[in-house]
Amino acid sequence: MSIIVERDGPVAIITINRPRARNAVDPETAAALYDAFCDAERDDDVLATVLTGADGAFCAGADLKAVAKRDADFSPPVKKHPQQAPMGPSRLLADRDAPEPFISLSKPLIAAIEGHAVAGGLELALMADMRVCSETAIFGVYCRRWGVPLIDGGTLRLPRIVGQGRAMDMILTGRAVDANEALGWGLANRVVKPGEARAAAVALAKEIARFPQACMRADRASAYAGWSLDIDDALKAEARRGAPVVAKEGVAGAARFASGKGRGGDFGSI
Repeated sequence: MSIIVERDGPVAIITINRPRARNAVDPETAAALYDAFCDAERDDDVLATVLTGADGAFCAGADLKAVAKRDADFSPPVKKHPQQAPMGPSRLLADRDAPEPFISLSKPLIAAIEGHAVAGGLELALMADMRVCSETAIFGVYCRRWGVPLIDGGTLRLPRIVGQGRAMDMILTGRAVDANEALGWGLANRVVKPGEARAAAVALAKEIARFPQACMRADRASAYAGWSLDIDDALKAEARRGAPVVAKEGVAGAARFASGKGRGGDFGSI
C-alpha cells in the first residue's frame, strides 16, 4: 500500500509508504492520500492528524517518472473530486465555513518530518499547522532544477510561514534548508533527535486533542481565514466564530477554573 493509515487514540497517522522512491507521490498515491485526509476529516473520533513518510524520508515530491510521461499539464489522471491536487490533499481548505461539497480541514494537522521534504513534499509539509522535524530534515524547492513549478500551494503558504524574503530565497535558488535553519525561520516548530519525529508529533497531537475542541477549531479557522480578509472583516468573522463557543465551552471552562483547576498556567488538569 502506498498510503498507510493508523490510529493512536484520537490521532490519525497517515504515512506515505513508497520508500524506494523516497516517498515520491505518483497519481495513484495522490488519490489515496486525498481519500485518507477526507476520511480523517469525516471521522468524529479523529481529533488531530499526523502526516509522515516511511523509512526515514518524508516525501521527495511528485514522482518525476510519472511526470515525464505527461506531455502537457500535471493535473491528476486519478481524480475523484475537483479539490484533488497533483499531490493529493493540498487544495483542501483550512476554513470550515467552505460551502458544500468542498471539504475543509477543520482539525489540527502536524507533519512529522525525517529526511527530505522537498518540492511537492515541501508543499505537503506546508499544509500542516505545525512541523515536527528530526535533525535529519531537509527542506527545499528541488523541483527548481527540472522546470516543475510549485502548484500545490507552495508559493502561497511558504511566504506566510517564513516571510517573503526567506521564501524567495528558497523558491528562486532551490537550495537545501536544514532542520536548524528551518527552526530559526519558523518553518520547523520542533526539532528532535533522528528517528523521533513521528513519536514527538503524535505526542503533540494528543496534547492538542485534550483541549475543548469547538474553541480550538474556531480559533484555528479564524487564523487562516484572516489572511483573505481586511482587518475589519477579519475581526467580525473572528467574533462570529468565537461568540457561540463561549456558551458552548467557555462557561464550563470558566467554572472549572473557578473550582481551582489550571491555576498558575497549569495544563496538567484542565
